[in-house]
Amino acid sequence: MVAFKRLVRFTAGTQTHYGDLVSAAGNEYTVRKLEGSPFTSLRATEEIVNVEKLECPIESTPIVVCIGLNYRHHAQEANVSILKHFLRNTFQFLLSLQPISFLYQHTLPSFTKPADALAGPFEAIDIHPDARELLDYEGEQNVVIGKDAKNVSEADALDYVLGYTAGNDVSAHNFQIPEASGGQFCYAKSLDKFAPIGHTIVAAQEIPDPQTLKLTTKVNGVVKQETSTADMIWGVRQIISHLSRGTTLRKGTVIMTGTPSGVGYFRKEFLQNGDVVEVEIEGVAVTRNRMNHA
Repeated sequence: MVAFKRLVRFTAGTQTHYGDLVSAAGNEYTVRKLEGSPFTSLRATEEIVNVEKLECPIESTPIVVCIGLNYRHHAQEANVSILKHFLRNTFQFLLSLQPISFLYQHTLPSFTKPADALAGPFEAIDIHPDARELLDYEGEQNVVIGKDAKNVSEADALDYVLGYTAGNDVSAHNFQIPEASGGQFCYAKSLDKFAPIGHTIVAAQEIPDPQTLKLTTKVNGVVKQETSTADMIWGVRQIISHLSRGTTLRKGTVIMTGTPSGVGYFRKEFLQNGDVVEVEIEGVAVTRNRMNHA
């Protein structure tokens, strides 16, 4: 039996602990303390504590894997033809408008962020001067892998999920544009703290269908992205199955499943010093991070 419904991390004194979020009121959180680790074993205790600050909900990650162009409306916004690039059977696509996994298995675009990109839900993100020119938000649904996964079928894929959370694929697009990157996205998205997640990880058992969630991104309180995860081209099952093909997804891996339409790049609106980006998966988690010119 899973020891938590809403996993958080908090600091008490000099020690950092895992906990199960009981309730929240403003910036105050009531948490049941847990013992152990979500990637070995967790045990609920009888100790209830009140905390004012939540840390990143996992202590570390082996890697962050990101999926590109995974929302239909974002692909349209980017002027990328789903029919041209992702499908071989146009007729079947037009009939169903649903992912057909065997058609996508060799074309699902992905890239990675290093472990040091991980950040907490309310941390300030210091932006290097060279990354400020075209700095962008990309709100995303995130999946945290709970146990090592390799050659996983779509049918079994959700069995490897620890839980779901919100996150921001912070991007320095001046390093991402083709003239600078040659089509390689990693560097533009890999600076320290460019992958804030949280504030909770909701247990997989609490979300039987991850393709029914509402995602909203705000900048300084103004809505910039708003969608359902039903708009995803590849669902969580297909993503995990694809990424685990011949490759071990280690426990603790964070998968950013793609961003919807409304990113700053296509609005010609880029993040400035002091801007606050809030990403919310309704009923699941919220990140709220200030961009600081260090």
